[in-house]
Amino acid sequence: MEITPEIIQIHIKRAQSGDQVAFTFLLDFYWNEVYGFMLKRTQNEADAEDIVIETFSKAFDKINNYNTEFGFNTWLIAIAKNVHIDMLRKKKSSLFIDINDENDSHAFNVIDDSPSAEDDLITKQNLSQLLNCIKQLKAPYQEVIQLRYFQEMSYQEIADFLEEPLNNIKIKILRAKKLLAEVITKGKKKK
Repeated sequence: MEITPEIIQIHIKRAQSGDQVAFTFLLDFYWNEVYGFMLKRTQNEADAEDIVIETFSKAFDKINNYNTEFGFNTWLIAIAKNVHIDMLRKKKSSLFIDINDENDSHAFNVIDDSPSAEDDLITKQNLSQLLNCIKQLKAPYQEVIQLRYFQEMSYQEIADFLEEPLNNIKIKILRAKKLLAEVITKGKKKK
């Protein structure tokens, strides 16, 4: 199925009304574009990934402010640029500032608690095979998978433990599950 601007707008409208599937669609559809842009800009995979996670967190939190006169990808890139500038300022000032966003406690649920296709695939794996697949992920993704699924911590507990905003944790877990499902699927194709 071809993804047209009309389909994108439908998903944006659904996301604005809190539809979790629409959030996932937008994240999946735009992740590579925003990540690629930030990777060129930062020349650092970890920084680019952190910026993109925070970008989607901010975008989903403020999605009702999105102006349809502009492309959604343009809006995401603008947010990413601002996140990057903020990151550079923080590094430059070399001060640690604990950002305590009051809205974190009221953050909407980006991730649906019902099992997704990725959750089902992950659950069906043999534990040792699953651990080998998890080891193929980058360290931050291994960590959130381990905290969520092996230590059975809630999103808020993970956010507190890692000292990160709740929305960032939700998006990081969503991304980690997607990447893990891809690793599992690739492993099955090789057999």
